[in-house]
Amino acid sequence: MTAVSTNQPLQDVHVRETVPLVSPRYLKQEETISDAAVKTVIDARESIKRILTGAESRMIVVVGPCSIHDHVSALEYARRLKDVASRVEDKILVIMRVYFEKPRTTVGWKGLINDPHLNDTFDIGTGLRIGRRILLEVANMGLPAATELLEPITPQYIADLIALTAIGARTTESPTHRQMASGLSMPVGFKNGTDGSLQVAIDAMLAARSQHSFLGIDSDGQTCIVNTKGNPWGFLILRGGRSGPNYSSDSLADSLKRLGAAKLPTQMMVDCSHANSNKDYLLQHVCWDDCIAQRLAGNRNIVGLMLESNLNPGNQTLTHDLSALRYGVSITDGCIGWDETERLILSAHEQLSAEK
Repeated sequence: MTAVSTNQPLQDVHVRETVPLVSPRYLKQEETISDAAVKTVIDARESIKRILTGAESRMIVVVGPCSIHDHVSALEYARRLKDVASRVEDKILVIMRVYFEKPRTTVGWKGLINDPHLNDTFDIGTGLRIGRRILLEVANMGLPAATELLEPITPQYIADLIALTAIGARTTESPTHRQMASGLSMPVGFKNGTDGSLQVAIDAMLAARSQHSFLGIDSDGQTCIVNTKGNPWGFLILRGGRSGPNYSSDSLADSLKRLGAAKLPTQMMVDCSHANSNKDYLLQHVCWDDCIAQRLAGNRNIVGLMLESNLNPGNQTLTHDLSALRYGVSITDGCIGWDETERLILSAHEQLSAEK
């Protein structure tokens, strides 16, 4: 038997290094939230809650880039969206999709917070600063923001600027994300699983409504036990699955039945991208138009829609030559362009204005 050296390390065997990170409290002191931003977030959260309970008849539209990778184009998009949002606000609550973290099936660019320089340097401290700055500027415009949260650390840095959060199809089944959602201060949408399963989202909604205790960090970055109250503002987001889209009237009826049996809120949001567009951004309008038609036909359980949209349509591959990147074009999933985005929102507003 070969002798084993007692000098071998037992910990961090595969860790290259650890880098200290600025505390949430310090970053918030650098990028202080304004009274205008506070009002934007609070008003939007309360409106979302009223829509989810049926106390308000507006529809929620979450629209924006698949992922934010450029500060300048993100703010140009926000300014354009704010203009449209102001024109439709009597019927539609427009929320900008401001996604900084990108879940990957295998590997790839993980988002602006993880890799803000787009070059695998993983300058997360800078990513958090840029992300918070973008959210502040968007909120100061009076435009609420939605994002997807992938782990329980980032919320300490940016959650005060978020009106709505999504838990993605890959993470809805995760106990960590269900526990995190139970302590979040805003409504949380749970997407069905990548296979199309509703049960994982239903289970997540039930779990997030309960109290939990888990490991996290506080405002000073200190590791702590987080004891939550439970979040009653969870709702279902339908995004299709490997079996195909799930926004048809039959699919929505089945979802309604399943939610009712679980004694959960029956208001639902439909994600027009991902499997509901067969992963073809050019087909998002098909899902959008169908859901608007169902809403006009009397289905008030459809309370929201999501679109992946950017200044310019399509997507592009991220390479080492950053100078080759086209402005306002996604580097992750394909997005519809601004012209189509504006047309869809204004058309929906016109139709909803005639709704009885």
